[in-house]
Amino acid sequence: MKKVRVRYAPSPTGLLHIGNARSALFNYLFARHYDGDFIIRIEDTDTSRNVPGGEASQLKYLSWLGLTWDESPDKGGAYGPYRQLERLDLYKKYANDLLERGLAYKEYRENSDKYAIRFKVPENVTYTFNDLVRGTLTFESSEVEDWIMMKDNGIPTYNFAVVIDDHLMDITHVLRGEEHITNTPKQLMVYDAFGWERPQFGHMTIIVNEQKKKLSKRDHNVMQYISQYEEKGYLPEAMFNFISLLGFSPKSETEILSKEEIVKLFDPTRLSKAPAMFDKDKLTFINSRYIKALTDDTLAEMVKPYLEKDGIEIKSESWLLELVGLFKDRLSYVGEITEYYKNFFHDDFKLSEEALNFLVENQSLELLKIFKSVLDKDEAFDKVSLEQAIKDTGKEANVKGKVLFMSTRIATTGDMHGPSLPVSLSLLGRNIVLKRLTQTIDILGGNNA
Repeated sequence: MKKVRVRYAPSPTGLLHIGNARSALFNYLFARHYDGDFIIRIEDTDTSRNVPGGEASQLKYLSWLGLTWDESPDKGGAYGPYRQLERLDLYKKYANDLLERGLAYKEYRENSDKYAIRFKVPENVTYTFNDLVRGTLTFESSEVEDWIMMKDNGIPTYNFAVVIDDHLMDITHVLRGEEHITNTPKQLMVYDAFGWERPQFGHMTIIVNEQKKKLSKRDHNVMQYISQYEEKGYLPEAMFNFISLLGFSPKSETEILSKEEIVKLFDPTRLSKAPAMFDKDKLTFINSRYIKALTDDTLAEMVKPYLEKDGIEIKSESWLLELVGLFKDRLSYVGEITEYYKNFFHDDFKLSEEALNFLVENQSLELLKIFKSVLDKDEAFDKVSLEQAIKDTGKEANVKGKVLFMSTRIATTGDMHGPSLPVSLSLLGRNIVLKRLTQTIDILGGNNA
């Protein structure tokens, strides 16, 4: 079997979009599954849309996602150059060959010696190809008019350049988005004109939002660019896992899969024919699972930049580890730690009606007075001493279970449920805890007056 060679060919027009990232990822998976080559080629012929740093940005975020490649502008390779603007002589050579054989013709601009070159579409030809995703697709040449293959500035159009590049680079399979289906017959015409072997094509379905509408850059309900996920603190391994499931159903009992597992399970016959839905809840679930799998030490290092950027003082390494341990199971992305911190350490302490009713109904005032008295004597105010303080309060007040733990939690955090109370109290610190406890006692005292 011929060695598999696939390519991802972005334009350097800006940031790496989620749809392009999926195209790159599926080509990468295809190559690695079949022990083939994954090539990155830059299609930079639309010079008006190219942006400075666009190519570097694409490569940076592909690398961040965990993709590696065998040939590219930055790595080189035997089939270069890997930027189209560096291959213009090749396109000119093949365009002239078609002109000489009468398979293309010049179209002069009015009152000028400049000309574009149009491909002469054969008459009464049926173009058929077996799409890896959609099965047999057929087009009639009568549906396509003669099309421009070289512009009058000497730059090729996409449908011409892509065939020359794919042939000369020995590309065996072309996996791309379904918007390219209508380009395929034009490209088949070029393959046939030169008598070249066609690659196998596979067209992936569009990605839609939760309203079943195609993902659009104007859709602000979904983050569109990989850079946005990196900035918020999504884990690259989780993003790799999530994107791999956008239109691919692996034979697996779980959706949490390592890169190695996804490569092993990848099967182009299991690519979906239906649009792939960008499910934000699934992404949150997958990313939170990856965060939970981190050690507290690793996560602590990851949250530091977010806390520092928000001006949050990191009191000590042990304090940071306790903070991380408190919220680790709640985080859907690393940067969310600042939101939890602010909600937790807020100054405007208020009790909900439900929380206040619980304290009143369970006659918690005396219990809380005893708790305050015990805490006043607690010099250490760490999670060990605070755990003991809660136990001592229960004994002295002759209260246990739900009433003990929920009453003390409500009076100090404002919440009816939450993570470890001793850890929470040690993080809040003596001053905040006693201030809140005093406020609650005052409120209950007023209710009992």
